[in-house]
Amino acid sequence: MADITSPSKQASRSGGFDLARLLLEGRAFFALIAIIIVFSVLSPVYFTVNNFLVMSSHVAIFGLLAIGMLLVILTGGIDLSVGSTLGLSGVVAGFLMQGVTMDAFGIVAYPPVWAVVVLTLALGAFVGAINGVLIAFFKVPAFVATLGVLYVARGVALLMTNGLTYNNLAGRAELGNTGFDWLGFNRLFSVPIGVIILVVVAVIASIMLNRTAFGRWIYSTGGNARAAELSGVPVRFTTLMVYILSGMCAAIAGLVLSSQLTSAGPTAGTTYELTAIAAVVVGGAALTGGRGTIRGTLLGAFVIGFLGDGLVIIGVSSYWQTVFTGAVIVLAVLLNSIQYGRRPKRTATAAETPSPQQGSKA
Repeated sequence: MADITSPSKQASRSGGFDLARLLLEGRAFFALIAIIIVFSVLSPVYFTVNNFLVMSSHVAIFGLLAIGMLLVILTGGIDLSVGSTLGLSGVVAGFLMQGVTMDAFGIVAYPPVWAVVVLTLALGAFVGAINGVLIAFFKVPAFVATLGVLYVARGVALLMTNGLTYNNLAGRAELGNTGFDWLGFNRLFSVPIGVIILVVVAVIASIMLNRTAFGRWIYSTGGNARAAELSGVPVRFTTLMVYILSGMCAAIAGLVLSSQLTSAGPTAGTTYELTAIAAVVVGGAALTGGRGTIRGTLLGAFVIGFLGDGLVIIGVSSYWQTVFTGAVIVLAVLLNSIQYGRRPKRTATAAETPSPQQGSKA
C-alpha cells in the first residue's frame, strides 16, 4: 500500500527539514524575537541596552522562581507556595536587617549580610522540606499541600509585620552589616547582580539535570515514578529534594526582590507562582513531568517578562496585561499538547525511563 503520510512527517522520518517542527519546538525563542521586534517598533525606548538590562533585572525574579518550579514539574508535581515563600523570605531578611532585640541581654543584634542570606536560604529550604515531606511521605496531593503552605507562609509574613512593610534595609554602617542593597542596585561589568545570580543558578541547575545521577532521577521520576522506583531510583528522596531546591530558589528571589525595592512587605510575590508556572510552560516543559529544560524555562521567563514590561512601556492598562499574559499561557499549553500529543504512546518499563537528553529534546 502506498504511503500517504504528509510531506512534513515524511521529512521528519527521513531526517529532512521540518519547518513546522522547528517552529513548534523553538516557539519560546521565536516568540521572544517577535516581542522585541513589535515593541521596538511601538516604542523608541524599548530597544536600548539600558532598557534591556532593566527588564532583565525584573526577569531575574521570575527566572529564579521558574527554575525551582521546573525541577518540581519535571517530577510531575507543582509548587504553588513559591510566591508566598518569596514574600516570607523577604520579610525575614527585612526583620533581621532591622536588628534583633534580645531583651534577656538588653542588646539589639545586627547580623551581617552574609548571615542574613544564609538564614533566609535555610528558611526557604525549610518551607520546601515541609512541602516535600507532605507530598513524598504522607502522599498529600502536591496541589493541596503547596496550596496550604501558600496560605501558611503568607499568614506568617503578615503576622510578623502586622501587615506593614520594612522600609529601611540599609543596616548599620558602624556595625558592619551594610550592603544588602548591593544585590539589587550594583552591577558587575554593567550587568545587574540579580541577572548574574540568575545565570549562576541556571548553570548549576543545568549541570545538575544533565550531568549528574540526581538529574536523571528527576527526569525518571516524572516520566514514570513506579518504573523509576523499580529501577532503583529513590523517588521519595528525589521528590523531597526538588521541593527543597524550589524553596531555596524562591528565597533567593525574595532576597533579590527586597534588595531591588529596598523594602520587604508581606504581600510581595503575590501570584508570582502563576508567573513561574507560565514561564515553565511557555518554555516547553510538560506539566505531566519528565520533559523540560533550563534553557527553555529561561526563554519562557524572558517572554513573560519582556511582554509585561513592553505593555507597561507603551501604556497598556494593567487589566489588559493580565489578559495578554493569560492568553500566552493558554496558547503555550495548547502548543505543548500538540507537541507531545504527536508522539506515539508507549508502555514504560522498569528499564525504559526518560533521560535528561530525552527531556532536552522536548
